[in-house]
Amino acid sequence: MSNSQAFSCNLSHSAEFSAEIIEWLRGKAPILIVTHDHPDPDALAAAYALKHLILMKTGQDSTIAFGGVIGRRENLAMVKELEIRAMPIEKVDLDSFKAVCMVDTQPGTGNNSYPTSRKVDLVIDHHHPKELTHACRWVDVRPEYGASATILFEYLQSQDVNLATKLATILFYAIKSETEDLGRDWNKSDRDAYLKLMPLCNNRILHDITRPKSSRAYFRYFEIGLRNAHIYDNVLFFNLFDIDHPEIVAEIADFLMRVEGVEIVMGLGCYLEEGVLSLRSSHPDIHAGILMQKIVAGIGTGGGHSMTAGGQIRSLSLKRDQQHQLGNELVDRLLSTLKLPKVPGEPLIA
Repeated sequence: MSNSQAFSCNLSHSAEFSAEIIEWLRGKAPILIVTHDHPDPDALAAAYALKHLILMKTGQDSTIAFGGVIGRRENLAMVKELEIRAMPIEKVDLDSFKAVCMVDTQPGTGNNSYPTSRKVDLVIDHHHPKELTHACRWVDVRPEYGASATILFEYLQSQDVNLATKLATILFYAIKSETEDLGRDWNKSDRDAYLKLMPLCNNRILHDITRPKSSRAYFRYFEIGLRNAHIYDNVLFFNLFDIDHPEIVAEIADFLMRVEGVEIVMGLGCYLEEGVLSLRSSHPDIHAGILMQKIVAGIGTGGGHSMTAGGQIRSLSLKRDQQHQLGNELVDRLLSTLKLPKVPGEPLIA
């Protein structure tokens, strides 16, 4: 099948699937939309777009809920500027909803706080399908897509839902950030959505989101990351120890991918009782998501795409020396999985 044929099939599927779920959701209010914990722009945009689609086609409102916190400055600016209403999942009465949807995550992945014992009706995601997802009534999982927001954009287009400026800006920024301006993990559908949404955006809001003011504490994490970064061949590992928001690990991992000669970056931070992992790869033969799953096997959960991945190690309450030991164990697992010699790392900064 050619790329153009695959693209047409995707659009046809989006039209059919969105029409079916709209009819199924009709009359099933109240509706819950769950994102992954510490939601990023893609999760928030996909949830907001699904909420808007349901409202426009059925007249029913939905509640967006997430676990953890929204801590990254860009994400906070996005929520504020674009007026995205979302609630901590612990403040929601889960028994009160007749239909439950998940976006940018799946049941049992370990990266969302929705109980695995509860039923999920609809899953929309761009990560590889998980075992519990197969039990859901409605599933649209497309790991070949760079962003869940792209899938929702196709739904909105196929259902002739007008895109107001704020909704277009939300979707565009999600695709922009998730694929790094179509620089990683994207396909033709992501590019098509990106180009169609760009002229509909509010440029002032985009500027404010991408260049938010940050506290001095934010830059302190960069110092910690740089001083605790070590290089092993073409691999870099850093440890932030205690952090006050999980997204900072991924942000510094992206930053350190710029180090010359480094093709894989992995970072660790400890947020409350959770170890937060982020992995980046520029090596074409290494799939970051699969690599992460191998690294955390038996001690946590993880997954992702060919160039980006994340992981979680639950139920941690570690002192600094124990966090250091955990970092050493993860380095050993990383090097062993990559079949690299376990030698002392070279400090990034002498």
